[in-house]
Amino acid sequence: MEQRKLYRTIENFMHKAPNFETSEELLCYVIEQIINTDSIEITGGRLWKLNSTKTAYFLIEQMGDVQIIDKGYELKIIEFTVFKEVGFRRAYMGLETNKYLQGKGIYNYSAAGIGDRYKIKESENSTNSYYLYNYVMALNGKKLDNDFLNTLNIISVTVSSILKTKKIESKAKENLEELEKASEIQKSILPEHELNFGNYEIFGISIPEKIVGGDFFDYLTTAEDYKMSIAIGDAASKGISAAAQALYVSGALKMGSSYDISMTSLIRKINKLVYNTFPFERFVTLFYCELYNDKRGLCVFVNAGHNNPYQFIKKTGEIFTLGTTGSVLGPSPATEFTTESTNLDIDDVLVLYTDGIVEAADSNFDFYGEERLKELIINHSNLSSKNICTKILDDVQSFNAKGKYSDDKTLVVIKRIK
Repeated sequence: MEQRKLYRTIENFMHKAPNFETSEELLCYVIEQIINTDSIEITGGRLWKLNSTKTAYFLIEQMGDVQIIDKGYELKIIEFTVFKEVGFRRAYMGLETNKYLQGKGIYNYSAAGIGDRYKIKESENSTNSYYLYNYVMALNGKKLDNDFLNTLNIISVTVSSILKTKKIESKAKENLEELEKASEIQKSILPEHELNFGNYEIFGISIPEKIVGGDFFDYLTTAEDYKMSIAIGDAASKGISAAAQALYVSGALKMGSSYDISMTSLIRKINKLVYNTFPFERFVTLFYCELYNDKRGLCVFVNAGHNNPYQFIKKTGEIFTLGTTGSVLGPSPATEFTTESTNLDIDDVLVLYTDGIVEAADSNFDFYGEERLKELIINHSNLSSKNICTKILDDVQSFNAKGKYSDDKTLVVIKRIK
C-alpha cells in the first residue's frame, strides 16, 4: 500500500469515529480498524501505556490474531531496552528474548511509539538521556520486513497526529490574524507560476484549502545553466503547523541545492533536519528532480513517499508513473534514498501533483481519482503546460464544488517543447 494512501486510510478512520472519552478508547478503535483493513496486512495488536513513574509499560488492550497475555502484565524499561529503541527510532522490529512472551508464541516483535514523547535521564546525576513514548503499539504482520517497518512508522505518525490535533482543537480555535500573516509569508516564497528553461516550459500553482496550507513547490536554479531542479511537497499535518513545516523544507532545499552535493545526500540531510526539528507526529512527502537541458531530456529524481508523478509519452500515447525511491521525510533519521531517471522527448509531458488533486471528493465522497487525472492529461497533452494545468484544476474544482472533503491542491506541469 502506498505510504500516502496508508496515511489517508488511517486518518479516515477518525472521520467516522464517534467521540471517545479517553485516548485509550480512541487508540483501541484505531487498532481494531487497522486489523480489519486487509490492505494494511496487520493481523493483531496490543496497546501498552507508560506508567506514571515512567519505569514500565502495562498492557491496556489486545485484539486480533494474538496469544493472550495476562491482564495487567508489565514490561519494565530496564529489562526491555527495545522501548528506548522505539523512543529513538519511532518504530522497531527484533527477536523476542523474554521467556514468558516466547511461551506465548511471540518470537519476533514489532512496535511503534504513539503520542507524546518524554525525555528521560539515565540517572539523577547522569547527563545521558533517552526517550519514551506515552503509548506503544505492538503489531503482528503477515511479513516482517522493511516495508512493514515503514508501515509502522506511518501508523505512528498518523495516529500521533490525530491525538495532537484533537488536543489542539480542544484548547483553542485558530487565530485568524496570525494565519493571515502566515499566509502572506507562504505566498512570498512560492515562485512565479511560469518558467521557461532550455527545451522546457513549466507551469506550477498551489491552492491552499484554508488560509495557509502544507503544500509547496519550487524551481531551483544554479550557476550551472544546463540543469535546474524542481520540487513539490506536502506536509501531512494541517493549517499553520503544516505551513511552517512546508516553509522549512522549502527553505532547506533552496539552501542545500546551492551546494555541490549529490541529490541523495541533500535529501538525507533534509530528512534528518525534519526529524530533529519538528514534533514527532508530522512528516513531509517530497518529489525532487533535476532537469537537464540536453538532447536526451534527462530527468533524475528522488521520490520520498510522494504521489507518483505521471509522464505522458507523445510517440506512443502511453502514460506511466515515476515510482517511490525512499520513505517520507521525518519519521526516521536513518532512511536511505536512491535516485531514478527518465527521459523526456519533444512534446512529452510530466505532471507533478499533491493528493489534494486525486483525493478531491464529490458530494457522495467519491474521489476524483488517478484514472480521471491520467485521462485528462492524455486528452490535453497537445496544449501548453499552463493550459494543461488550468484544465486539470478546472476539472478538479468542478468535481469538488459540492464535496464534503477537500485538501490543498498543487500542480506542476513540465512539457518539453523542442
